Amino acid sequence: MSKTSDEDHDPIAALIDANLKRVYSDLVQEELPDRFKDLLAVLKAQETQEKAGK
Repeated sequence: MSKTSDEDHDPIAALIDANLKRVYSDLVQEELPDRFKDLLAVLKAQETQEKAGK
């Protein structure tokens, strides 16, 4: 690619990068749904039982 073509895409890449970071930041700040927390608790309990049985 030519240098001019790369320069044309830099603002677009920067905009995409900024938007992805914003969406990720918003997602990380959301609280986990109760169903997901319950599932994690069940999996942790199963793991604890498996370790105790060994």
